[in-house]
Order: sequence, then C-alpha cells, then structure tokens
Amino acid sequence: MPTEALSTAEGLIKAPLIHKGKVRELYDLGEHLLIVVTDRISAFDYVLDPPVPEKGRVLNELSSFWFGLTAELQPNHVVHTDANKLGDIVADADKPKLEGRVMVSRKAKRVDIECVVRGYITGGGWRQYQTSGEVNGIKLPEGLRKNSKLEQPIFTPAGKNDVGHDEDIPFEEMARRVGRELAEQLRDRSLALYEFGRDFCDKNGIILADCKFEFGLIDDQIILIDELFTPDSSRFWAKENYKLDVEIDSMDKEPVRSYLANTDWDKNSPPPRLPDEVVQATTDRYQDIYRRLAQSNVGVTVFKPLNG
Repeated sequence: MPTEALSTAEGLIKAPLIHKGKVRELYDLGEHLLIVVTDRISAFDYVLDPPVPEKGRVLNELSSFWFGLTAELQPNHVVHTDANKLGDIVADADKPKLEGRVMVSRKAKRVDIECVVRGYITGGGWRQYQTSGEVNGIKLPEGLRKNSKLEQPIFTPAGKNDVGHDEDIPFEEMARRVGRELAEQLRDRSLALYEFGRDFCDKNGIILADCKFEFGLIDDQIILIDELFTPDSSRFWAKENYKLDVEIDSMDKEPVRSYLANTDWDKNSPPPRLPDEVVQATTDRYQDIYRRLAQSNVGVTVFKPLNG
C-alpha cells in the first residue's frame, strides 16, 4: 500500500467545519475558505470503506496544476495550496498530513448549475441520444455511434441538487434560472476551458471526453471554483484504449465500479468493504493520470509535484 490514507481532517483543523461532502471538507477561515481533499471515495451515492491512499492529493494537486495553467483564460478562487501557511489553525506536527491536500480559496456565491461540456457522445449523453436523438435538447446528427467524437463540443448544463443526482436541463432552462446574460457567459467560458483542456490532454496521449465545471460570483465577477480537470470531474480516456461501441475503461475509479458491479450488492444497503487489491488499483489509476498530465509537464506552471 502507499502512504496512509486520510479519511477526514476533522480534529486536525481548529476552524469551523461548514460542509462535509463525499470527498471534500470546507472550513471557515473568515475571509477565505479552506478546502481539504480527503481520500474518501464514493460510488452510487455511498462513501466506501476504506479510503484510497493518495487519491485526495492527486485530486488537489491536479486542480492546482490546472487552475494555474488556466488562470489567464478564466479567473479562479485559489489563494494558495501550502499547508505550512495555515498558521496555528493546524499543529505543526499535523501539517505534513495535509500537505498537498489543502486549497485556501476566496469565498464566492455558487451558481447552482453544473456546467457540463461533452466532446464525445458517451455516458449519460449517449443514453439521451439513443432515446431522442438529442442531448439536453440539442439535436445531434443521426447515425452517431457510442463514443463518437462530436463535430463540435456541446454545452449540456445540469441543475445542482445537494441531495441526489443533478438534473440535466436544456440551455433555455438554465437561462431562465440564472438569467440569459450569465448563462451565455458560463456556456462560452465552459466551452473555452474544455477546448483548452482537450488540446492539452491530446498532446499527452489522453482524450478528454467530457467534463464539468462549477462557477461562483465575487462582486459580480465570474470565478471558477471547486475542482478542475480531475478524474472526479472529467472523463479521461487513454488514446490507446479508444474504441467505438464499447464501454471504454476510463482513467478514474473504474476498478471500484467494476468490483461493485460484480458483487451482489443491491445499492440500497451499506456497500461491501473494498479489497486491498481494488484499493491499490484505484490508487494506481489516480497516480497514472497525475503523472501523465502534471508531472510530465512540470515546467509548464509552478506547482509542487507529488512524491514518488
């Protein structure tokens, strides 16, 4: 096994915990937020046991890498990612446990829309297309095959729900909810970010099939928040694995999904404990995408690479 996993930062941080998600914990620092990315892993709306070592560091360091890389294209919420700058809210002895896992961020008013961009027809988009020939109300050409590359990327927003799954909505519904001017800006910025990420990934042997972004507002300025181009928010395919008409093994927590799919778990009761080999395979997946994107481009932007 790699280094010891971090299941929670509670007890390490002397600041109010204001939100505990499936993976991230948010602490109130007054003017700023402290985001801690744990090694917890979820599937089918359940947090699984045990956590996956290094997963949280990969997610946070990848986001940090991409936020730095895209800052001129789209302002974001990052203040710093240095655990040693947290002062006395974390004991010195505990700071190494949080190194690579923290992001101090500006507070923003979240726009309650998931901004999803699809460059390939797969996943939920494929299921919509099979039924109606459309994705989120966008009519697509007939005869597309599963995993086909779209002629142009499409923006397919979802209404955010804090409980349960997000809701796919047409652009017109998004405009009704947040206002047309803001909706158009978010659409255009999302498409620009996707195209940037797609081209960068392509140079590194990876296909960025689809991804999602979250935005917030600070004094009416649109700010990119949460995470960016990670295996938890994006669908990455290794170019060598790309095929039509199949379920492509994505570069994320696929070992966990595959394991659960081959058990008799009913998805309505506590899930089975993950075997060590599944946990190790998942750690390896996250480390692989990190190495291929961030460590192989260490000179592109300023960030601290993972050890090992």
